[in-house]
Amino acid sequence: MSNNMPLSSLVKRLGLKLSLNDPRWGSDKDGNRQAQEGKKPGDGPPDLDQLWRDFNQRLNGLFGNKNRNNNGGGGGGGGGGELKGAGITVGAVAAIAVLVWLASGAFIVQEGQKGIVTTFGRYSHEAPAGFNWRWPYPFQAHETVIVSQVRTVEVGYRGNTRNKQAREALMLTDDENIIDIQFAVQYRLKDPVAWLYNNRDAEDTVRQVAETAIREIVGRSKMDFVLYEGREKVAYDTQQLMQQILDRYASGALVTNVTMQGVQPPEQVQAAFDDAVKAGQDRERQKNEGQAYANDIIPKARGAAFRLLQEAEAYRSMVVENASGNADRFKSVLAEYQKAPGVTRDRMYLDTMQQIFASTSKVMVDSKAGSNLLYLPLDKLIAQVAATEAQRANVTAPPPAAVLLPPPEPTFSDPRRDGRSRESSRDRESR
Repeated sequence: MSNNMPLSSLVKRLGLKLSLNDPRWGSDKDGNRQAQEGKKPGDGPPDLDQLWRDFNQRLNGLFGNKNRNNNGGGGGGGGGGELKGAGITVGAVAAIAVLVWLASGAFIVQEGQKGIVTTFGRYSHEAPAGFNWRWPYPFQAHETVIVSQVRTVEVGYRGNTRNKQAREALMLTDDENIIDIQFAVQYRLKDPVAWLYNNRDAEDTVRQVAETAIREIVGRSKMDFVLYEGREKVAYDTQQLMQQILDRYASGALVTNVTMQGVQPPEQVQAAFDDAVKAGQDRERQKNEGQAYANDIIPKARGAAFRLLQEAEAYRSMVVENASGNADRFKSVLAEYQKAPGVTRDRMYLDTMQQIFASTSKVMVDSKAGSNLLYLPLDKLIAQVAATEAQRANVTAPPPAAVLLPPPEPTFSDPRRDGRSRESSRDRESR
């Protein structure tokens, strides 16, 4: 028979009838009291002692007790049977109670959680995820802690950035300016035992550590650095300092991220600060424009200077090479001149005149006409020279300089001069 059978089923199985219509309700042991009082059987309640005796007898019969009426005609044996049946009933109830008490020590730990078991209030061991059992109360107790959840602590606000906490948000920078900072800290548990037992209010400890760390970092920084380019640096330094403090407290928390929600000056000086920011932005814009102009003009100037240097170097090389060539040519001509001075002089004269007449306009004058009036068409000569220069300007080569022969001197009827000219011509011909 199972020890945890319900009492109603047991009573029903034993055949007991606990009814108000039972004829033995209220009767005595010998059944004479109702007869003496003139009452019929069944008029009163049944006798509870008799019901209890019947219940014990039927229960002993179920457990294998065959000697129901072994009293030998006496009442002592019946009383011993009743006590033995009552002991068996109490034992069954006690066994059921013990089973229920032992079953109360079973518990389930979900995935991502850790079960912490304590013995008489002191840490005993950790229970992994799944079904676990411990000694029931008052020997042992357990508590489950979520270790995979990322927890968040807000500093300077609650829930929304508009819901500011001025006592937490206002901080003093290194240059003695007040700044309003709102940030959030995300962390998770790396040691659930330390989280439960090393600090009284672990979450409030994390919030206070975050506020302490951010105040120290901001107190060592300038206001402009915190507002603009140093936000990420401030968040990183705050995370590192928080982790150092939490490890020193043995809190069992691991800081994963620090996020800046809002960094701005106090509302009372917001307008003046905006003006200062705009002035700073204008200054930076003008500096950038000046730097852009410098970056544009300086390379051009350097390129022009380098070009001029190269041109000067090329001109110097050209002049030096031309001078060297002319000197070598002069030396070679001098050697030939020393061999035949007359021939060399005439050849040089003819070459020079050929070069001159090849690039200039020529006017033939008949000096033997005997006329004292010499007419030169200067207008036509000038127009011809201009046309030649324009034509050469269209070509890449520079135009040669126009050389005009000076007009011959007018001849007068001077016999001495005519004689000298004839003599000079004879000398030239003879050479």
